[in-house]
Amino acid sequence: MSKLQGVFWDLDGTIANTEFEGHLPAFNNAFNDLKIGWFWNADAYVDLLKVNGGKNRIAHYSEINNFSITSDLVIKIHERKQHHYLSNIRNNSVSLKSGVYRLIRNLNDNNVRQFIVTSSSKEQAELLIFHLFKDFNPFEFIISSDDVRFHKPHPYPYIKAINLSGINKNNLLVFEDSNAGIRSSLAAEINTIYTPSNVPTNIDKELIINCIINNFGDDKSQAEVIKGPKLVGKYIDFSYLNNYLQTSSNAKD
Repeated sequence: MSKLQGVFWDLDGTIANTEFEGHLPAFNNAFNDLKIGWFWNADAYVDLLKVNGGKNRIAHYSEINNFSITSDLVIKIHERKQHHYLSNIRNNSVSLKSGVYRLIRNLNDNNVRQFIVTSSSKEQAELLIFHLFKDFNPFEFIISSDDVRFHKPHPYPYIKAINLSGINKNNLLVFEDSNAGIRSSLAAEINTIYTPSNVPTNIDKELIINCIINNFGDDKSQAEVIKGPKLVGKYIDFSYLNNYLQTSSNAKD
């Protein structure tokens, strides 16, 4: 029987609402600082998120709009963006997703070990966790973009996380919100639960996801399971996740 022993959390969009609350305003503040005359609204930003990486996003936007900017300017824009993003975190502008804190506490109370596997930099990830979890830090380690040679959608970040945790992958779950993240965790052969962020995402049709959760549930909103075992009660909790893991393991046997 595969009892739940560990959970790997993605960070941006899975734990926290970083894109609209942190990254987008940071980009626009950077454009303003450098007097470039650009402004990204929410719709434009959602489309740009199809391009991985902030610097690549800037270069892509410049190219499709026939703007001529140098690689040095791309770097300067991104540096200013990073400055403003970190400031947004320090100013507590980035919030936790609904039900995340409650679930993390619940898992901690049931002795489930928890970890972060993110494409963010180490500095960004550590600062965000520090500000979102001031009363306690439930995460044993962070695997960031600085810690791996190959990034999501490559399976290496999750393979490294499995090895560092020492937990059998049959006793692990992953929470992810993006195509790249889901591809990474599934390639590492870990049971993965898709939890959409507040940024609209169309999951690639060829990805087989056995559990999709609209939100984790809190005092203000009930959790909704779009695909997966029926939810008994109001919240996604240890009992639900443990049951899902055992059901998935039995299906593989």
